[in-house]
Amino acid sequence: MNARRFVIAVFGILLVAVVTYIAYRFIAAITLGIFLYYSTRRFHKSLTRLRLPTRIRAVVTLSMVAVPLIALFTYTAVVIAFEVQTIIERYPVIEAASGYIDGVESADDVPDPTPDGLFMAYQAGDLDPVISIATSQADVITSLFTAFLLNVLIMIVIAYYLLIDGSRAHQWLLRFDDGTIVREYFEAADEELEAVLFGNLLNVIIISLVAVVVYMGYNALVPTAAEVPFPALAGALTGIASLIPVIGMKIVYVPLAAAAAAPLIMNGGDLDMLVYIGGFLLAVIILVDTIPDLFLRPYLSGKRTHVGLLMLAYIFGPIIFGFYGLFLAPIILVLGLTFADTALPRLLGVEPEDPLPPDQRTLDEF
Repeated sequence: MNARRFVIAVFGILLVAVVTYIAYRFIAAITLGIFLYYSTRRFHKSLTRLRLPTRIRAVVTLSMVAVPLIALFTYTAVVIAFEVQTIIERYPVIEAASGYIDGVESADDVPDPTPDGLFMAYQAGDLDPVISIATSQADVITSLFTAFLLNVLIMIVIAYYLLIDGSRAHQWLLRFDDGTIVREYFEAADEELEAVLFGNLLNVIIISLVAVVVYMGYNALVPTAAEVPFPALAGALTGIASLIPVIGMKIVYVPLAAAAAAPLIMNGGDLDMLVYIGGFLLAVIILVDTIPDLFLRPYLSGKRTHVGLLMLAYIFGPIIFGFYGLFLAPIILVLGLTFADTALPRLLGVEPEDPLPPDQRTLDEF
């Protein structure tokens, strides 16, 4: 190796090290961007029949995912704020905690969670303790908020440009083809990632719809006192919670049942209504948490990826990598299984099986 090639090699190694370090620092945003790309690519392709430009299709695709999520989280925050206010007004929460909160002696001291209520509380000086705490921790709050916005921006930019130029990146990777091994591996991995990650998104949508129908159907059949609160919102959150391994949807419908049962228990005279709450839990466990999982998982887990291995990836991913491991672990699993199924046999000298029956002749034989 001459001096020029040595310098180029060293420069290439340094460049790869820098890129790897940057990717590691923003691994969560990059992982979520790739997940968002593969989850929405099939929908992006389906928009070609409308003869829209690629960039417009990418914006529409991401908007179809981002706008409902933003609306859902905003609605959830508003509902939580008003429900907390209702609980404070109905139960002696403030009186019990008045010794720990300066300047708050009763529920009347808590401002309404509305713009007018907060503005009036600010004018009266009731928000001074909160403002003091926020000011003293301004650096931390600003840093967290900025980091969140930066990661969201990176995620959207990655998904957007992959939707636009994903085919160009695919062709660039195929330039390193060696005896069709690289081509076969990348094409198989690309197809499997789309099947698995799009399956996740489809699973969330289907479970959300099933949960909404079950919750609203339950409310239509039972007395008013035994109804569950906010069935549409709870159903949407149930679908999103289905991505969480092991616990999954239970973090939504168990507290939902508890919220419906709490007034019955506190009133004391409606304990017979708890039978309806038990029926609600049984119906949700069967219709939302069990049947969709049994029937959907085999069809939404891809062609090469085993359902059990995929579930283990969802379990161990967050434990090893943190929150983003919920999305990174399935990607690593798909890449590893696809490599073992396509490239590894070729590297070990094992010829691929002939897809044709032994008695069928090919055109090359004539």
